Amino acid sequence: MKEFRIPKNVKDILATIHGAGEEAYIVGGCVRDLLLGVEPNDWDITTSALPQQVKGLFNRTIDTGLEHGTVTVMVGKEGYEVTTYRIDGEYEDHRRPDKVEFTRSLEEDLLRRDFTINAMAYNPEVGIIDLYKGLEHLQERIITCVGNPEDRFKEDALRMLRAIRFSAKLDFDIEFKTYDAIIKLNKLISHVSPERIQIELTKTLISKNPAKIQEIVSTGLYEYIMPELKTIVGMDQNHPYHELPVDLHTYKAVESVEADRVLRWTMLLHDIGKGTSKTTDLDGIDHFMNHPIISEKLAKKILKRLKFDNKSMDRICHLIRYHDHRIPATFKSVRKALYTIGPDYFEDYLKIRQGDIMAQAKGKREESLNKLREVEKVYRQILESGQCLGLNDLEVSGREMLDLGYKGKAIGEVLNYLLEIVLEDPDMNERSILIAKARKWNS
Repeated sequence: MKEFRIPKNVKDILATIHGAGEEAYIVGGCVRDLLLGVEPNDWDITTSALPQQVKGLFNRTIDTGLEHGTVTVMVGKEGYEVTTYRIDGEYEDHRRPDKVEFTRSLEEDLLRRDFTINAMAYNPEVGIIDLYKGLEHLQERIITCVGNPEDRFKEDALRMLRAIRFSAKLDFDIEFKTYDAIIKLNKLISHVSPERIQIELTKTLISKNPAKIQEIVSTGLYEYIMPELKTIVGMDQNHPYHELPVDLHTYKAVESVEADRVLRWTMLLHDIGKGTSKTTDLDGIDHFMNHPIISEKLAKKILKRLKFDNKSMDRICHLIRYHDHRIPATFKSVRKALYTIGPDYFEDYLKIRQGDIMAQAKGKREESLNKLREVEKVYRQILESGQCLGLNDLEVSGREMLDLGYKGKAIGEVLNYLLEIVLEDPDMNERSILIAKARKWNS
């Protein structure tokens, strides 16, 4: 029997419960990860002991969810959730059981879990408890529900998104009966809170297989989460720089940026405005005028619906607005672009431009990447030389403009005029020169 390395604190908790004559196992995701050779992030424990018994066995506990049988055992600063074997009641809201009933049966407890790969238990004395072929499904690399998939999804509709998330995280396929059940019951996702949907979608996007996000379209879940995607699904782009429909280009672009929450959400939504901006010229070439602005507006609507924080939402929308901004590789053009896009956004702008290019036509890709590399080279040189990039970098301020007789809005207007001069020629950023220019502008 293979024995897994588990933390001393976890072993001690199991031993303490065993010493009281009760069963105890680590359970769920931590067992799955150990079998995959991955260090678990969390160590969940399930036991035959009732919550009050658990509380009586340890010096420090927190009543995390006594009504659901969960007690957090504190060992130093670390907390470990210990949950009593239970049977869930009806799920009238398709999200949480109306009530739970404690049981002495580990088998019944494992039966209520979502997927077979998450329904295994382990302790060093007994070894792996695998009643629903979880180990076999790990080896087959499939996601399948415990028992009847429709029952599991009717109980908790979030499990439909969790199936896609685990498929992306582990690079597993979703077993066909489980997949068909998602398609059949996709409407139930409307019972799940936007915050929880956002979390699952984000975990999918920042996984090693972010293109699996397309499963929300193929299963129909998107109709209740992001119906705005419908306009770009299968939309051809007859253009020399594109060889993929808009939706497939989008998934490729998502894959082509680093696993960062903001960047991948930016790429998921960057072309969503193309669905309503497509025109075709006399030569049969498609164009998508103003699609970044349209995409930004749609993205803001979607992100608000999914309850994103304002900081993330603003950053994603700003990057979408400028994702298609083309910059000549000259010092003057890059300085102006830095001012327009913002110095705090420019590094991410370069990343999303590269991601967008990597999802374009192969024949045009190297040409576009070379242009972007030249822009980045100029950008690095500008940073190293410390050139003026904004109002705060000017050698004059509003105080000097006030002394020259400017008031109110005129102060901002003259400072922006001076900034334009300096962006054209950084050598003009000297106090005496700028004061003279300001006096002349006033006259």
